[in-house]
Amino acid sequence: MLLAINANNTNCKFALFDDGEKIGDWRISTRATRTADEYAVWLSQLMALVGRVPADVTSAIIAIVVPQALFELKVLCKKYFHCTPLVVGEPDVDLGIQVLLDQPQEAGADRLVNAVAAHGMYGGPLVVVDFGTSTTFDIVDSAGDYVGGIIAPGVNLSVDALYVAAAKLPRIAVEKADRVIGKNTVEAMKSGVFWGYVGLIEGLIDRICGEMACDGVKVIATGGLAPLFFDSTDHLQILDPDLTMKGLVEIHRRNAKARP
Repeated sequence: MLLAINANNTNCKFALFDDGEKIGDWRISTRATRTADEYAVWLSQLMALVGRVPADVTSAIIAIVVPQALFELKVLCKKYFHCTPLVVGEPDVDLGIQVLLDQPQEAGADRLVNAVAAHGMYGGPLVVVDFGTSTTFDIVDSAGDYVGGIIAPGVNLSVDALYVAAAKLPRIAVEKADRVIGKNTVEAMKSGVFWGYVGLIEGLIDRICGEMACDGVKVIATGGLAPLFFDSTDHLQILDPDLTMKGLVEIHRRNAKARP
């Protein structure tokens, strides 16, 4: 059984897979000071709810963008699951794609994992829009190679910035605005955040497709807030909330034969 771990800036997600089938998945807030023992107590109780125990895990893979948390996650895998995890981005892990950046090592692990998963499932060329702590656009060519991307402030970051920086503006929930023109402060803020991001999505995708100069570009939406925006623009064609975890499973499969 495979334990897949995706640690991003906001949450650390764990998922169990048995022959590619997801058994369960759970999230905990990402905290660099969290110990392997804390992870183990929390995770073992949740695994028990789906009838699994730590001894069922035979392998693990990690994608992480918070380097300070990596050590304890490795300890978790070794101490409690008795396996040495693959870590996306380390030299001995083959992604099966080329990273065509000026500095390939700068590419976030989760973004490369998304590229692997999306091309494997949907073909290319394509754009992956990931609604996470930041809103990222990752571009993959027809061969499956990662050719570049865009990083924009995440939706929740923008909401927090409005609340913190403007004394008279309240904190609002991120939700779809029924109309563009707000009739009060809260409506105006909700419209600016929601329809502003729809405009950002559509504008950037149009410019990306213009630069790619090719037909049939697929656009895949993933991340926590993807369902909120998916139905409000035809620029997002495929909704796949589990894209990153599917990518981790695929990368593990590609590397399994080379591992003892």
